[in-house]
Amino acid sequence: ALPQLSDDIPFRVNWPGTELSLPTTGVLYKEDNYIIMTTVDKEKYKCLLPLIASGNEEEEKDYKGPAPGELLEPLFKQSSCSYRIESYWTYEVCHGKHIRQYHEEKETGQKINIQEYYLGNMIMKNPLSEPEESRELSCGYDLLLSLTQIPTKNIEGQMTPYYPVELGNGTPCSLRQNLPRSSTVMYICHPEAKHEILSVAEVTTCEYEVVILTPLLCNHPKYRFRASPVNDIFCQSLPGSPLKPHNLEQLEKQQEMLKMPFRRVKEEEMPSTKEEKFSSIHKPVAVGSHQLLTVGTTHISKLTDEQLIKEFLSGSYCFHGGVGWWKYEFCYGKYVHQYHEDKESGKTSVVVGTWSKEEHIEWSRKNAARTFYLREDGTQTVRMVSHFYGNGDVCDLTDKPRQVTVKLKCKESDSPHAVTIYMLEPHSCQYILGVESPVICKILDTADEYGLLSVPS
Repeated sequence: ALPQLSDDIPFRVNWPGTELSLPTTGVLYKEDNYIIMTTVDKEKYKCLLPLIASGNEEEEKDYKGPAPGELLEPLFKQSSCSYRIESYWTYEVCHGKHIRQYHEEKETGQKINIQEYYLGNMIMKNPLSEPEESRELSCGYDLLLSLTQIPTKNIEGQMTPYYPVELGNGTPCSLRQNLPRSSTVMYICHPEAKHEILSVAEVTTCEYEVVILTPLLCNHPKYRFRASPVNDIFCQSLPGSPLKPHNLEQLEKQQEMLKMPFRRVKEEEMPSTKEEKFSSIHKPVAVGSHQLLTVGTTHISKLTDEQLIKEFLSGSYCFHGGVGWWKYEFCYGKYVHQYHEDKESGKTSVVVGTWSKEEHIEWSRKNAARTFYLREDGTQTVRMVSHFYGNGDVCDLTDKPRQVTVKLKCKESDSPHAVTIYMLEPHSCQYILGVESPVICKILDTADEYGLLSVPS
């Protein structure tokens, strides 16, 4: 008794492999809503179908869970702060407390000069100190929202519902007769977010809008992001069948061959392929003591997979990424650099870590160099490898060389040649560099006991 499929509704077939993580936004899925598909080669797949018939409207009507203000309460109780680092300003949002815009400069003698403005402070009393009164205010606002249309904002062409929190009483604004600065913080649902600041905008003089991505709101059906009008069908292979039908794999390879240029051009002659294109959502954030400096997604050049893997593992093809002031360069088996390029002063570069096989092997004997996960059939496969790069530039704060642990992780993507790079600094001048790409998926299972990779045979 499956619903009739219509040509008016677009569908896309996905082949997620053994690990299936269903989307928490958009259309709904139920485990028993599937069909078994068999190809002409007798390959069998269990295909999970989306519930497209008014599932969202019904769920919204039947929702009896916590109001949006209550869903966000844990974020305010944690007293956590999120950060966005831009070329000059850093924005600090301490949830339920304040928004601060600041810039730090080191003067001679290592004195730090801070230029800062408060874009808003919480006007309501602290929810923890006055629970009853605060809860009444919050519940009253939630009731008002439930009776009226939930506000939406155009986020990259998609009208997205948000939950607003007003902050006033900021730093006086000289352009508005010293009236205090004020901000509206717009919390929107994003299932994979960690309360990042998506954007900060001055909508009128000294009045600001701050957009925060949070997974907490995703439990409320009215705040879920309708990510795409395309309905995904997830097909997982049954025992004895390949992850994707053999004929389809062949067809995709033929299509890739047709896309390749007729004349081979040297890599250095193609500057456009090196150009960085960042993902629409950058993720500079800090939660607790772990500071995530910056995240960016770069599309690397479309070399053939085999050639790209060989050049990457030899260290001749380096990954670049990052947004904001610092960018990152990672050359496998060579070094990790962070750098800033300026038209006037040129390039400033810091060596975060350099490769020594002996030092890494010594480090791996004390630390897990490989992380595994179990497949459904009981076999295990490598999910991530960690490599140690030490002996970087000496750190002013510790008087010791910088060092970095590089975590190479498989990340499937619509673009087979995308790479996401992010930098954490859990301790002063001791870093974690995350590198995630579909390219890495192809070589993780070659990792030896020390996590060292090789070209697949």
